[in-house]
Amino acid sequence: MKISIACDHGALELKNDIKTYLEKKGFEVIDFGTHTLESCDYPDTIAPAAQAVASGECEKGIVLCTTGIGASITANKVRGIRCALLSDVLSAKMTRLHNDTNVMAIGAGIVGKNLALEIVDVWLSTEFSGEARHQRRIDKVMALEK
Repeated sequence: MKISIACDHGALELKNDIKTYLEKKGFEVIDFGTHTLESCDYPDTIAPAAQAVASGECEKGIVLCTTGIGASITANKVRGIRCALLSDVLSAKMTRLHNDTNVMAIGAGIVGKNLALEIVDVWLSTEFSGEARHQRRIDKVMALEK
């Protein structure tokens, strides 16, 4: 699976930790930056990572900033993206089962490394349930983009 990843300066360390972790597990990770601690604007890195998922270049995306809020808002502005801001394992599981999210956001100042890696594992390993009621709801949400 090919995964896009991006962050701003406030989440660089956690992004790098997640990227290394995923690569060790055999995932192909496309890193959209940032690559330094120099102050930057999160939309400049997050939007291209989300666009890579929307275009099909990547199957899933992980975006980070200090709180995860700006990253999730930015990702959700890209047509075709369903991004959930995650800070616990149950939400990671449920957002895949019920919402078929294709991008997840994490706040590096909110979630520590160990929990973040567990959230990533659960989110990536949980398949969409495919239940008609959930698909119907997703279709209604996605229709709002038209």
